[in-house]
Amino acid sequence: MAARERNVLGTELEACGTDPVTGFYRDGYCTTGPEDRGSHTICVVVTTEFLEHQRSVGYDLVTPRPEWRFPGLTPGDRWCVVASRWLEAHQDGAAAPVFLAATHERALEVVPLQLLQSYAADVPDDPSSLL
Repeated sequence: MAARERNVLGTELEACGTDPVTGFYRDGYCTTGPEDRGSHTICVVVTTEFLEHQRSVGYDLVTPRPEWRFPGLTPGDRWCVVASRWLEAHQDGAAAPVFLAATHERALEVVPLQLLQSYAADVPDDPSSLL
């Protein structure tokens, strides 16, 4: 499924993370569909600040929830997060770095590309290749 999906750069969506396995569908990709009401489309590397912020606004990403196949996160994990929650973290000064190549194009419905790019963790040596 992910091979047909596009990222925010307009190219093929890359995997976000497999240790732990992320994605709404737990396939390693930030793919989305009608069942994904939250739009888990932004691939980030979680930081302590981001995890603390999410907990403070009611989204505990640290505690394991086996019934949702959720292992609980630690700083440094790559994870597909809800676009509106990432935007909220940005507005509160706690956004996590973003992997653009693994962030689904549907994230652009919530967050502008320029803002995502300002948090890019996967900028190539030649940034002109992103244009």
